[in-house]
Amino acid sequence: MINSIDVKSFFAATVLAVLVCTCVSAQWLKYPTPGIPRTPDGKPNLAAPAPKTADGKLDISGLWKAPNGKYLFDLAADLKPEEVPFQPWAAALYKQRQDSLAKDRPTGRCIPHGVPDQMAVAGYPFKILQTPGLVLILYEEGTHYRQIFTDGRPLPVDPNPALVGYSVGHWEEDAFVVETSGFNADLTWLDDPGHPHTDALHVTERFRRPNFGRLELRITIDDPKAYTKPWSVTESFNFLPDTELLENVCENEKDSGHLVGK
Repeated sequence: MINSIDVKSFFAATVLAVLVCTCVSAQWLKYPTPGIPRTPDGKPNLAAPAPKTADGKLDISGLWKAPNGKYLFDLAADLKPEEVPFQPWAAALYKQRQDSLAKDRPTGRCIPHGVPDQMAVAGYPFKILQTPGLVLILYEEGTHYRQIFTDGRPLPVDPNPALVGYSVGHWEEDAFVVETSGFNADLTWLDDPGHPHTDALHVTERFRRPNFGRLELRITIDDPKAYTKPWSVTESFNFLPDTELLENVCENEKDSGHLVGK
């Protein structure tokens, strides 16, 4: 059994890495988001029904943010340790990363988070733009993006490995389903403590929007090289009205040599 990482120790180990990025909380404060439902007093009505596109599909557009860092600090937070089906080598690597307080995690070297942990970063929002044939996700942290093609194309065969992989999506009743593969195994971890993955990783995401202000995401990790069977978690995100993304760049990184850990 692998014990979960001590949260206080992990927070202490991550402080310096967080400082290499500049965070600004004032994001067009109080500038009204056009087109969103509002109550009679002008406040955003986040309990309003979820929007639909002109052709009746679920619309997940908007600015979203994780309510806390729960799944960034442990993607398997809702599972018991024995419920994460590690391959033996992956279990040993995860323990090694825990024992070193995740000192070598990629974000400590200014490499942005990947999939699925990029959206779980509580300190930074992300924007979803839904257009015919393509859904875009713009990430504030690292100022990078992700493309999800909805034009019917298949996933690429033997692609050049990428930080966020290659994604295709389709709609199933009240859900938007995304399949992603083609990851670079050397650039990202599944979360900050270091759940590993390989180039065989295939991520399935099912987006649902129960009301205007809430987005739910069911994530399934399928990587037969690192895990003996697929495993799943469910995250949720809150709509951020009347604000915007800002540029955020990790530059001039000089702190990784001072990170604590063994």
